Amino acid sequence: MVERQLRRRGIDDERVLAAMASVPREHFVVERLRGRAYEDSALPIAEQQTISQPWVVAAICQALRLGGAETVLEVGTGSGYSTAVLASLAAEVVSVERFVSLADEARRRLAELGVANVEVLLGDGSRGVPERAPYEAIAVHAMAPGPPLTLLEQLAPAGHLVAPIAETDSDMLSVFERSDSGFERRDIAPCRFVPLLGDEGFAPPEGSAP
Repeated sequence: MVERQLRRRGIDDERVLAAMASVPREHFVVERLRGRAYEDSALPIAEQQTISQPWVVAAICQALRLGGAETVLEVGTGSGYSTAVLASLAAEVVSVERFVSLADEARRRLAELGVANVEVLLGDGSRGVPERAPYEAIAVHAMAPGPPLTLLEQLAPAGHLVAPIAETDSDMLSVFERSDSGFERRDIAPCRFVPLLGDEGFAPPEGSAP
């Protein structure tokens, strides 16, 4: 996976490549899909969510430019796979998940791997966790309708936020860097993500989790 899917496609941060190699992706997918765990594609998980393809996880981590001392806000814990990768690259990860079942399962899987520098919170990730801000890095694992202003305000100076942004033709994985003059955006690649649900995202379907 590291050589064929990541390094050949522009992932050259050696810390990110080592983290991707060290986290067992099969631990975060259901048993019937474990034979496909290292395919270069997203896979379904519960609550109609997905575990992102390996290249996307690596691209997000590389764009965050983590050195090891950062506190990272993650929006959308999902299976916990990206959480585990981030945890191996940063000092602390605060991860927010909307769905109770996913949060509980992610906590269990992370505990089984001995990942101790993560806190999984239940809530509306589109609003972030302002009481813990600022964050040196923010990773958003769901498509936002536009630049996520509430989350950007929780970013520390010189910090990086990576999120897929809804565009006319396709979603665009983008990185925002905070500076004294505002936020600079750089697009990484087209992508496909589930929508970011919540007050600062898209309206949840009727009958879904609050």
